[in-house]
Amino acid sequence: MALLTIIQNVDIEDKIKNAPNSGYEIGVFIGSMLPFVVLVVIAYLIYRYNKNRINKD
Repeated sequence: MALLTIIQNVDIEDKIKNAPNSGYEIGVFIGSMLPFVVLVVIAYLIYRYNKNRINKD
């Protein structure tokens, strides 16, 4: 988790404070959550693939 924090060195609070409108806040939230959601989906797909492969043998 610390590695992701170092890579994503973005100050979200500063971005929201200087946002032009309220829609920008939603975009920042979605953009900050998207990498984690994608990683969870990829992990689940790998898990499901391996589980099905083991059951076929």
